[in-house]
Amino acid sequence: MYKETDALIWSGRTDSTIRLESFRYHQAINCLPAHQLQQISGKKLSIIGFECDEGVRRNKGRVGARKAPTEIRKQLASIAWRGSQEIGLYDVGNVSCEGKLLEEAQAELGRYVKEILNANSKCIVIGGGHETLYGHYLGVRESVGKESRIGLINIDAHFDLREYNEQTSSGTMFKQILDEDQNAEYFVCGIQRYGNTTELFNRADGLGVTYLYEDEMSFESTIETVDTFIKRCDVILLTLCTDVLSAAHAPGVSATSPFGLEPKIVRNIIRYVCENPKVTSFNICEVNPEVDENNRTVKLGAYLINEAVIALQKGENK
Repeated sequence: MYKETDALIWSGRTDSTIRLESFRYHQAINCLPAHQLQQISGKKLSIIGFECDEGVRRNKGRVGARKAPTEIRKQLASIAWRGSQEIGLYDVGNVSCEGKLLEEAQAELGRYVKEILNANSKCIVIGGGHETLYGHYLGVRESVGKESRIGLINIDAHFDLREYNEQTSSGTMFKQILDEDQNAEYFVCGIQRYGNTTELFNRADGLGVTYLYEDEMSFESTIETVDTFIKRCDVILLTLCTDVLSAAHAPGVSATSPFGLEPKIVRNIIRYVCENPKVTSFNICEVNPEVDENNRTVKLGAYLINEAVIALQKGENK
């Protein structure tokens, strides 16, 4: 299920081969197998992809997100590198879901996320459907131990708290986690009033979920809730489901949101949260290149990852 990244994906304009201030991502990143991270001293930030949309298929969404890790890397490659020279940037490959083996793929992703975090590295996971989150969570939990209180901050139009009696999917992950982990808390911002049934709102209330409606959100009010939530937790995992964004800006997602959030507020939340030293990792999910328009959503996803990279590095230096 694991494979290294083809380094040729990381290519683009080169203004200089020696002046660091002229570098772009494709010149700053290093591709290597995940197990070699342990051999590298110092602080690190590592990217891993999760090529999967089996969870979206089970949830009756538009498949195609499994292509996002490669396509987002291509867009990220030419973005100007403005990050720290003291924190190494690495691409450690992809975990792929073979056929319908979602649970096995999530477990495999978890093993690699744990390996990354245990190598003194922050982690960014490029999904894939939002089922990516469960594998990502498994790795964080294994890395920090059973007693640490994990805060899950989700920027999303949906709760993803569906029942999973028959099978898990991209709509069940947070209920899976809350059912099995007494030391996990859940906060979701961007909830669509009419994108979630009354049953799901009732379930969220019963599980003690903190949530903010999309139509009531401002950056200022959001960070007040973020601060309160983070104080209760030992570590934070931040996840972005790109269907939270307005379809005008993000047409290439698994489930579009006509009244979604503007990209700038999402960018500002990512910046603010990822600068907090408690944040271990970030993932972006449900960018779907197969239904995108002129790479608009893929490019937006790449720019949002860049914001996470810069902010995580700042948090590492605090």
